[in-house]
Amino acid sequence: MENSLNQSVSRCEWNLNDDLLTRYHDTEWGEPVHDDRMLFEFLALDGMQAGLSWNTILRKRGNFRQAFDHFEIEVVAAYNEKKIQELLGNAGIVRNKAKINAIINNANRVIAVREEFGSLDNYLWGFVGNKVIQNSWQTLTQIPATSPISDAMSKDMVGRGFKFCGSTILYAFMQAAGMVNDHIVSCFRYTELYKDC
Repeated sequence: MENSLNQSVSRCEWNLNDDLLTRYHDTEWGEPVHDDRMLFEFLALDGMQAGLSWNTILRKRGNFRQAFDHFEIEVVAAYNEKKIQELLGNAGIVRNKAKINAIINNANRVIAVREEFGSLDNYLWGFVGNKVIQNSWQTLTQIPATSPISDAMSKDMVGRGFKFCGSTILYAFMQAAGMVNDHIVSCFRYTELYKDC
């Protein structure tokens, strides 16, 4: 992207002074995602982030992709105990058994959702009426950690057996997957994404 790592443009302040976060902010965060595999990846990584920084997860993202077969849903859903032990021994990822088991469980829940809704995309974007929610925050402190929609999404997903899908995790997911535009209005990406919706 033309503005990537250009220090003269205005950005959300959470990514400053870190090239990896800046690149992620400039090219991915808030970009609407409609690919089931990518949506599953974001769900998995946001679950992995619980209690950790996003920077930690982002730096391990390549390792996560390799370890979890690039988050191919059917492949992950079929993981067995041998594969779980392999993942627990992988120093390149977060070795948390509950989170690893949650990703495998959630892959199976995604398969069930696809049978009912046709795609994970249809299911998740249905919570926002298949349209990006355009917020207009002036500062980072105005951005909430949850919303009534993330509350409703969490309640429904928990009811379907998903794990690590609390409202805070899901609001972060909604931001990452572009279901909400939470770039502050002075950020160059706010206008780009507003125009694209």
